[in-house]
Amino acid sequence: MSSVREEGKDRIIFVTKEDHQAPSSAELVEEDPNDPYEERGLILPSGEINWNCPCLGGMASGPCGTDFKEAFSCFHYSKEEVKGSDCLEQFRAMQECMQRYPELYPQEDEKERQESSPETDQTTQDSAPAEMSTPNSTSAPVQDSNPTPPSAPADPTPPPTESLGES
Repeated sequence: MSSVREEGKDRIIFVTKEDHQAPSSAELVEEDPNDPYEERGLILPSGEINWNCPCLGGMASGPCGTDFKEAFSCFHYSKEEVKGSDCLEQFRAMQECMQRYPELYPQEDEKERQESSPETDQTTQDSAPAEMSTPNSTSAPVQDSNPTPPSAPADPTPPPTESLGES
C-alpha cells in the first residue's frame, strides 16, 4: 500500500507496483496564485518584475546584479514617450560595471574578434594560394576519356515567322 509523508511545502507519496497498475484517482488542485514557488514569467500578475525568472539568465545576480535591477526596473516602469529614455544614467552604470568584469560579461564585438582572430584570417589567406599553386595538385579537373566535340553555338536570331491571313 502507498504511504504519504509531508516535508515542508512538499508532500511525498510512495506507491507500490499494484498502485501503478490501477487507474489514477488523483485530483488536480487549482494553482495558488500566491504560491512563491510557482514558476512565472518575467512579469508577475501584480505587474512586478520576477527577478527569479530563468529568462534573465542570471543577470539579476552577480557583481552587476544591483545595477541591472536598477536599469531594468527603470525601463519597465518608465512612463516616458520613448520608453526608457529617462534611464540613461542607470544603463550607463550597468554598462560600466559590466566592463569591469569582462570575463563574466563579454562584449559582442569582443566575441566576434575572438571568433575570427587575425591569426585565423592570416592562415586562411596563406593557405589558399599555396594549394592553388601546387604543381601536382589533386584538385585539377578530370577529363572524360571519351570527349565529345563541342556543340555548335545556338543561333541567337529566331527563325522568320509567317503572318497568317494576309495576302
